[in-house]
Amino acid sequence: MLKFIIALLPILWLIISLSVFKITGYKASIVALLLTSVTSLAFFNFNITNLSTSILEGFVMGLWPIMIVIIASIFTYNVTVYTKAMEKIKEMLSNITEDKRIQVLIIAWAFGGFLEAIAGYGTAVAIPASILIALGFDPIFSAVICLIANTVPTAFGAVGIPVITLSQVTNLSVNTLSYFITLQLTIFIILIPFILVIMTTRNIKGIKGVGFIAFMSGLSFALPQIFVAKYLGAELPALIGSILSLITTIYLARRKSRISYNIDIREAIISWMPYILVFILVLATSPIIKPLNQFLGHYKTLIYIYSGENAKPYIIKWLTTPGLYILIAGFIGGLIQGANVREIYGVLVKTLKQLSKSTITVLTIVAMAKVMGYSGMIQTIAAEIVSMTGSFYPIISPIIGAIGTFVTGSDTSSNLLFGQLQRDAALNLKLNEFWLVAANTSGATAGKMISPQSIAIATSATGLMGSEGKILNKTIAFCIGYVFILGLLVYFISTIL
Repeated sequence: MLKFIIALLPILWLIISLSVFKITGYKASIVALLLTSVTSLAFFNFNITNLSTSILEGFVMGLWPIMIVIIASIFTYNVTVYTKAMEKIKEMLSNITEDKRIQVLIIAWAFGGFLEAIAGYGTAVAIPASILIALGFDPIFSAVICLIANTVPTAFGAVGIPVITLSQVTNLSVNTLSYFITLQLTIFIILIPFILVIMTTRNIKGIKGVGFIAFMSGLSFALPQIFVAKYLGAELPALIGSILSLITTIYLARRKSRISYNIDIREAIISWMPYILVFILVLATSPIIKPLNQFLGHYKTLIYIYSGENAKPYIIKWLTTPGLYILIAGFIGGLIQGANVREIYGVLVKTLKQLSKSTITVLTIVAMAKVMGYSGMIQTIAAEIVSMTGSFYPIISPIIGAIGTFVTGSDTSSNLLFGQLQRDAALNLKLNEFWLVAANTSGATAGKMISPQSIAIATSATGLMGSEGKILNKTIAFCIGYVFILGLLVYFISTIL
């Protein structure tokens, strides 16, 4: 119990420092890393060598692939602003509909879900939040709304990597796991569009007039996911769901608005070119296109950074990280939009300066997650929760997944940390293994909206460095409600299964 409480200290510090004391993200994360380091050395039999190498591995992972995605996403947005293409994008989006509620559904929910499905690593927060601000939305609101929207799509984000990883860790069928995860998340996929609409108007009456569109925006995402997951596996549920949701929402919005608007196709393509190239390049190099993905996957570097027991090489995938192709898309898109190489390079330098504090936050948070994982701190937290809850553990099982994502910022990492623990708990309690293991990923989607890493991405995209506490305070209530409802769902259906 004492080790459990001590292991919780870095997590508690992050929550309190950001939400209560309003300490800026990069300062809070530096203290969190120092606290984690001291704790691991004093109470978890970690030595200096293991500590330093785990921190170094965290820094490397924080730079590649995480920060490269954030830098590339904000750079691409900054290029479209510099070339004035963003003004045309704003005009086109406004002419689909002038209704702010539907704009949020199109950009934060459906388009954000699509970005999460093909790329992950924060693109679904960084790019939509930037576009919302360009449309005139409040920056804090844009950050919060994109964090909440970017919950359920993360289960099958980056072409299904979190669920594929979970299947490999637990030796359970990927199709069955995918199917159970979609069943657990369906209610949230349908509810979240309504929540986004209510948040946009700050009034439940805001649903009036767009209730059917919100419902169809969620339903057209949820139902395809269930069938795709069951019969095709983990790679395509979020991709197909988000595309159908985007098409459905835009179609219904056009019917509702009846705005007569003639689009210059050539001008529209040029304006959207960086994002069109993001779609083409990221999709073409993703695991969906296996021959090219496998060819590019050969270009990687294996480095033994962490030196502790059961150390595994850290793999740097040079040509299959989404950030690289988002960066290329930004450069080529900028050239097509009329900027020269020198001007585009200047935008990149400006972007790097803009993200300096965010880089510190991300690197220190990822390093903290590595130390907590390698030293056994996270496993201590999870094991003690299992021990304390007994037969009521299924209620808590999503919280385990949420803690994993809160600390690491990654659904995949949460599954790596706790997937087997969830299966062991299911076997001990004689419950359905697939259902309880699936709850880890479902819970991890909730933790995504309050993860300091995700919030750092949101503040980077919206220019709100130093406002991490405000954003956390606005998302944490949704996270608590999310895992509470999910926990009850997992518990009651686990007794039936």
